[in-house]
Amino acid sequence: MTLYEIGSLCMKTMGRDSGKRCIVIQHLEEPYVLIDGETRRRKTNKAHLEPLGKTLDVKEKASRKEVIVAFETINITLTETKKKEKTTKPKSERRKKKAEARVVEHKKKEVKKK
Repeated sequence: MTLYEIGSLCMKTMGRDSGKRCIVIQHLEEPYVLIDGETRRRKTNKAHLEPLGKTLDVKEKASRKEVIVAFETINITLTETKKKEKTTKPKSERRKKKAEARVVEHKKKEVKKK
């Protein structure tokens, strides 16, 4: 049994997600593992994890829904995150006016050439 096997419950000790619980989902190249849970799903160095001694029943590369179900078995509620819809930034009024002026100027040059 290794310290960071698939399904091992850990706590992040470094970074933005420090203090949050997660489980190991996949082993990557040597000091790294893929984690998910209260944290964001991401590649993490094993040195930034503290094992909590519990193992949850999840398969390798488990989906977010499977991770949520696994955490519910130990009475930890996770929320389903939604991806933000992509939106286009509205151009500022100043930029719009400059773009319109360029178009008008370009049309004037075309008329002069003819």
